[in-house]
Amino acid sequence: MATRLLAPSMGEGVEELTITNWLKQEGDTVKEMEVIVELETDKVTTEIPSPAAGTLLKIVAQTDETVKVGSTLAWIGQPGEALETTTPKVAPVPEAKKAETVQAPIPAAENTTYTGYLSPLVKKIAAENNIDLNQVQGSGEGGRITKEDVLKYLETRKEAPSPTVTKPSPAAPESVPTESPVSSDGELVHLSSLRKQIAERMVNSKHTSPHVLTVMEADLSKVLAHRAANKAAFAAQDVNLTLTAYFCSAIVSALKSFPMVNASWTDEGIQLHRNINLGMAVALGEQGLIVPVIKNAELLSLLGLAQKINDLSTRARSKKLLPEEVKGGTFTLTNHGSGGSIFASPIINQPQAAILGTGMMQKRVVVITDPSGNDAIAIRPMIYLSLVFDHRLLDGEGADNFLKAIKENLENWS
Repeated sequence: MATRLLAPSMGEGVEELTITNWLKQEGDTVKEMEVIVELETDKVTTEIPSPAAGTLLKIVAQTDETVKVGSTLAWIGQPGEALETTTPKVAPVPEAKKAETVQAPIPAAENTTYTGYLSPLVKKIAAENNIDLNQVQGSGEGGRITKEDVLKYLETRKEAPSPTVTKPSPAAPESVPTESPVSSDGELVHLSSLRKQIAERMVNSKHTSPHVLTVMEADLSKVLAHRAANKAAFAAQDVNLTLTAYFCSAIVSALKSFPMVNASWTDEGIQLHRNINLGMAVALGEQGLIVPVIKNAELLSLLGLAQKINDLSTRARSKKLLPEEVKGGTFTLTNHGSGGSIFASPIINQPQAAILGTGMMQKRVVVITDPSGNDAIAIRPMIYLSLVFDHRLLDGEGADNFLKAIKENLENWS
């Protein structure tokens, strides 16, 4: 009897998955526990193995399709083997109404009476864009409305003509400038699910909180000296001691002293977080970036932080992170300096209060003061620290004091 490959549960609250890539095609031979498909949810791409050995008889869910947890993705069995034909009935999709000369006003989302199943993400998009879900045709299992359906509806709504109102028209101006159409030259690069999520979150973050940037620079002389003295010892324990571990340690220490930065804004008040869950942005090349989270970072030593950084970044690039490993962050570190940027203004990872960006380390000429109070010119490894904070929670003084604590932690490393 053929075996179903089911869409697995990927963590609490995860109800939808997107097929990103089939590694095997219909008719291919597969081994038990051999990876055959990649699924994506909440910016995490996970490899799914075959539950049995045999032949991939039929692929039910195609690439880029969004499916519900527990639904059938494919069948594995022996060639010629019959498949079960009992599948959930799909509710008929009502035929689209013909376009009319006058477009009816779009009702607000809060007035909708749609009662079908909706994922939290679909509800959020609908609420933010005042979508009447009764006007959206569902393509999911059982006629369910998916994220792609809502986004497609939004695009259709943007392209629709403006409502026509019959009223006396004023005298036409002598000439009305018209906007030139967008050139069709070049290539259209279709958006991946990850890129769509990044775009959505970045725009949402800017619309959610007032972003303010403050910048300081730090001398990494003592950090580099400590790293040079201890890198071999860490390597003996299979741990790569990177500068990121020092940044994380300095952030954790500063967050302990300034708990208001380890917080989130709510309508009821400011939510202070008991644990420090430190997110760290990991670049995935042209695919974008992902932010795995070091849970309970306040309990980890420099060695423990370095181990976590090595593990999470490696698995992020090899698409082996779990959904819960990119959730629950309370503060984020992003190292834009790895690409040569001196400093930047990163976007807050909502609902966090702030994000720290570290620029490229450069040897620069600076003025230093010796213990006797005498000034001298010296060459030092300097780095810019860019803190972007939510001005609803933090004022300039509090944010600067927090950033100064990070700077001092790095410059006075012992």
